[in-house]
Amino acid sequence: MISRTSRFAALFAGLFLAFSMVAMDHAEARRGGSFGSRGTRTFQSAPPTRTAPAPTAPVERSMTPNTGVNTAARQPQAGLQRPGFMSGLGGTIMRGLLIGGLIGLLMGQGFGGLAGMFGFLLQALLIGGAIMLAIRFFRSQSARGPVPALAGAGNAQTSRFENRATAQQQTDTARSFTIPGFGGGSGGGSPATGSDEITLAQTDLDAFQQLLTDVQEAFGREDHAALRRAVTPEMVSYLSEELADNAQKGLRNEVSDITLLQADIAESWREDDRDYATAALRYESRDVTRERASGKVVEGDDDHPTETTELWTFTRENGSSWKLSAIQQA
Repeated sequence: MISRTSRFAALFAGLFLAFSMVAMDHAEARRGGSFGSRGTRTFQSAPPTRTAPAPTAPVERSMTPNTGVNTAARQPQAGLQRPGFMSGLGGTIMRGLLIGGLIGLLMGQGFGGLAGMFGFLLQALLIGGAIMLAIRFFRSQSARGPVPALAGAGNAQTSRFENRATAQQQTDTARSFTIPGFGGGSGGGSPATGSDEITLAQTDLDAFQQLLTDVQEAFGREDHAALRRAVTPEMVSYLSEELADNAQKGLRNEVSDITLLQADIAESWREDDRDYATAALRYESRDVTRERASGKVVEGDDDHPTETTELWTFTRENGSSWKLSAIQQA
């Protein structure tokens, strides 16, 4: 028979697991690694590319309302009932305790043994509640995970883009501002309601590379005016929030020497009068965090650049200039 000490140890372990997992989820939510808007594709996974071959999770923080895109997989299938507590692990525990209590009653322990069984049953219910909380957490995390993109979707779009970029590079060898590696995507996009695939020109790709540098340097300088020119209002709010958080902690994040190493287009599309393009970017930069007062480096390496791979989504309205509208960690 399980001792009282063992039962309390199991109860404490279950509650500690549940509350620690909730705390971890809250801490990760505050960091917000992926934020911004991608129109109707905000809550869809971007197709993989050569630059970012692994599936990328949808945007986590966004002002775009979630209208149900990709939520069908999160709902239980029709006709299938979620197993109740008595039908799963909890049912096994409950049935075992009831049988044990009845056996104790029949063996002569009387109602005192039955009362002890009910005390153990109450503790088991608390443990079961902690376990169910942990199970629900893992289910919610898996439901928010990346949705696999269809392999080979949009290859025609990517092929047209590769041919166009290659032809322009061959006919304009004197061009000094080009994007290395662009056009290597393995997917041109997935269908979305109310959107059409579009083809990008070399001038669009040049704009994306310039924005990569402009946004990073403006962030490192804490130049809010430059950020407003290069990113959407939503992105201004997220980046300003991060800058304010650093300032409150007495820190400053410096980003310089940005060099694009490889890039390709994951998907590009139009929604009404607005264009979107998601690009996988692999780049080097000197990214360090310093103490404002002393200038001491507290994070990063000032002597060696670090390599980063991210998905940046750009948008423009009625043919105006492109602006950064979302960043996702690859």
